[in-house]
Amino acid sequence: MEPASLYSYFLRHPAISTDTRNIQPDSLFFALKGERFNGNRFAAQALGKGAAYAVVDEPQAGDDERYLYVADVLTALQELAGHHRAQLQIPVIGITGTNGKTTTKELIQTVLSRQFRTYATKGNLNNHIGVPLTILSITAPTEMAIIEMGANHVGEIALLCDIARPTHGLITNVGRAHLEGFGSFEGVKKAKGELYDYLASHGGTLFLQNDNPTLREMADDRPMKQLITYGSSSANSVSGELVSANPLLKIRWAAATDSRAYAVTTQLTGAYNTENVLAAVCVGRYFGLSPEQINEGIAAYAPTNNRSQLTRTEHNTLICDYYNANASSMAAALENLRSLDSERKAIVLGDMFEMGEETYQEHRKVVDAALSMRAARTLFVGKAFYEHRGYADAEFYETTDAAKDALTRKPIQNTLVLLKASRGMAFEKLVDTL
Repeated sequence: MEPASLYSYFLRHPAISTDTRNIQPDSLFFALKGERFNGNRFAAQALGKGAAYAVVDEPQAGDDERYLYVADVLTALQELAGHHRAQLQIPVIGITGTNGKTTTKELIQTVLSRQFRTYATKGNLNNHIGVPLTILSITAPTEMAIIEMGANHVGEIALLCDIARPTHGLITNVGRAHLEGFGSFEGVKKAKGELYDYLASHGGTLFLQNDNPTLREMADDRPMKQLITYGSSSANSVSGELVSANPLLKIRWAAATDSRAYAVTTQLTGAYNTENVLAAVCVGRYFGLSPEQINEGIAAYAPTNNRSQLTRTEHNTLICDYYNANASSMAAALENLRSLDSERKAIVLGDMFEMGEETYQEHRKVVDAALSMRAARTLFVGKAFYEHRGYADAEFYETTDAAKDALTRKPIQNTLVLLKASRGMAFEKLVDTL
């Protein structure tokens, strides 16, 4: 079935389901496959639970007209999303980067929503399945979309750009993450740079963090039609500086077209979020929002996703930053903790995933950096960190449950605690003990 033919079904049944555990009534069920599942086996169940049609790529029992046969379900989903995107005559802002892309996406959405009907990637739906689902969720009243793009292999961002067709875009930064898939830092640059490639070849607009030499070099290597810069220098379209981050971030910013400077206090912790806030300011100004609208949006954004989230418990103040972790974000989180005023600090770090051959070396660097801070208590959690247990006088635990037991036996109190780890470490288990 061609995308145009499938699109006629989508127009009548615009809800998409991929999981029989939460089938939306009157939806199209896409029988996706994975390493451990085959959605074709659940197509009949999806129909029984209220799906209007099931898109399948394997023969089904019976002669039911509600089975829509395609060569490959995933490809059909992606092509359907691309066909839907072609009908949308709206700005689409693509965002990728090693760190900060979700926070930046949410800040931009909160700002732009002050003036436009926006739609943005929900949660972490930023991969080869999530981006098509996001595109297919955009409805006619939407005036602007913000699409987050994640990747752990070269070529993935290019694929996502072909589906989402961004008219504008930005890369937050490029760091040492997913090295198992990318192979090297140069591989990370090549992969993230695929967004720049798309914008350059399609006459798009790039928002550039001009203080970042890697991003600057990557942009200079491509013929960008329109380049809008933000950074610390007044030569940029938007410039800004950190006022304070102790613990909540406050910045001062100014636009090149305005003689005034404006200050805004955020609900974010971490000086490293300064550039993410400036990105939202830059995008807001480009699309014509007033300084007041921009500051209202930034001040209103409250992180709830364990990214740069400040949480006060009965006993401690926690910096919850355990949705993702890599060498770059670990260094930034530790440096931020170093800058904060607190009589007593503790560090609880969990493994960084997908580091490939550099796993041992990168975890050793983090151990050295953390111990140099001489915190009241330092815990390293996970199999990769546990490899270094004989190296330093600190607490090493192979699992999060083991760390939780240790914190239960010997509690931390009246302390500023950094919790930083990859999502798979399930550091939310530790919050109740702190």
